[in-house]
Amino acid sequence: MAIVIATGITLSIGAYTKSANLVTGRNQFLGKGRIQVAVFPSAVGMNLSMSIGGVPLCDDQPISWFGTTGAMNVKDHIVIDQVIAGGTAEMYLRNTTVGALTNDYIVYFTPM
Repeated sequence: MAIVIATGITLSIGAYTKSANLVTGRNQFLGKGRIQVAVFPSAVGMNLSMSIGGVPLCDDQPISWFGTTGAMNVKDHIVIDQVIAGGTAEMYLRNTTVGALTNDYIVYFTPM
């Protein structure tokens, strides 16, 4: 059964800035399992970086699906779906545009 380890609704990221680590607290220390990340930015120009135990799952990858935030169909916006060996989770969003963008995101972890 999947556990939600991080979520955000209409998280605003200013022009040309990078967020703080979005997976924090005890939820960032993961064992073996499956991780899924879905992100739904308000416009093109948002990039995602995620690593588990220092191993990058995606490194500043542009998110190509976007629209008005607020309602998110998770299965259509999966950016990462990966089995991991475990480690400390780090996830960052970076805005590459001149204006502030908002994002909905959710991170699921299924222990194995």
